[in-house]
Amino acid sequence: MRTTVGIIGAGPAGLLLARLLHNAGIDSVVLESRDRAYVEQRQRAGILEQGTVDVLRAAGASERMDREGLRHDGIELRYAKKRHRVDFPALTGGRSVMVYAQTEVCKDLIALQLKEGGPLLFEAEALAVEGADTDSPRVRFRHEGVEDVLECDYVVGCDGFWGVARKAVPAALSRTFERTYPFGWLGILADVPPSHDELVYAHHDRGFALLSMRTPSVSRLYLQVPEGTDAEAWRDEDIWAELERRFETADGWRLQRGPITQKSVTPMRSYVHEPMRHGRLFLAGDAAHIVPPTGAKGLNLAVGDVVTFARALTYEKETGSAELLDAYSATCLGRVWQAERFSYDMTTLLHRAPDATAFEDRLQLARLERLASSRAAETDLAEGYTGFPFG
Repeated sequence: MRTTVGIIGAGPAGLLLARLLHNAGIDSVVLESRDRAYVEQRQRAGILEQGTVDVLRAAGASERMDREGLRHDGIELRYAKKRHRVDFPALTGGRSVMVYAQTEVCKDLIALQLKEGGPLLFEAEALAVEGADTDSPRVRFRHEGVEDVLECDYVVGCDGFWGVARKAVPAALSRTFERTYPFGWLGILADVPPSHDELVYAHHDRGFALLSMRTPSVSRLYLQVPEGTDAEAWRDEDIWAELERRFETADGWRLQRGPITQKSVTPMRSYVHEPMRHGRLFLAGDAAHIVPPTGAKGLNLAVGDVVTFARALTYEKETGSAELLDAYSATCLGRVWQAERFSYDMTTLLHRAPDATAFEDRLQLARLERLASSRAAETDLAEGYTGFPFG
């Protein structure tokens, strides 16, 4: 097989890249190791930044999102039984976010790719990227039990932290930066309408909690738990009781309970691999960087990466200049590190470390009070949450 761009991974990054390239008249082949059902069902992110929403609309992939997605114009911060709303449009010149699950984004992009785009091969396991530093990189892969080779002009690795793409970057050229947090998130899906019409981020001396949603009838909620917690060790009754404690307010607000249909624990870590390019291999999304979910940045960072690549390759096609392709890594990393900073700030603001001192507890409350009383501090949070510009 031969194509211009070989894309490893059919998550939202790989699928969106294929769509952007298709719209630019550039052919691609997408290789995905899992089957279609798995890709369309795996629960991941649910918040789309303004820039991501705009890109999906421009790409012709927003019809269902615009019909079923939930626009949110703010979030609520809770601490010491107080409530404070951060108004995004008022602080950012009209920007907002959209609640629309990654699973739904993938369903939409898969349908478009199969209808209009180039080859999308499910259960096609990428085995290795070869010749990344040559003009003719190759992806060795296995599909339907047979090994094959995809010859490319460029390879984009959208295959996550455990994928093969990053392994093709020589260790001598790589630098990694990471931080592991001593806690995780116990997340649940529950068949109950959300108890608030916007996301609620709660700081509590027992740990962080987040009230989110997937649809008007399905709630998504999270509890900070110790690292290594087994989700099944938590009884449903205990989860609801703990959520009620952490969301408690002085005005008598109440959390609505419902049947829990799914629960899992998400570890918390920060990770960046530099550079994000080696020869004609380009890394995107979790293949190059991971953020703790507190800032809702993971999916949106991946979108920024593939938008940057698609623009750069289109520019080369139109002008013959590789200037933007050569700048890919530096361009993406500028945005990545701002997102890492924002996610770190949100995580350390709202979570209680196991070894936190009384001094550190008071500092967190002081930071929250500053957000509640300073338009400048609120604006910084709102700008970060609604998204940094695509390079």
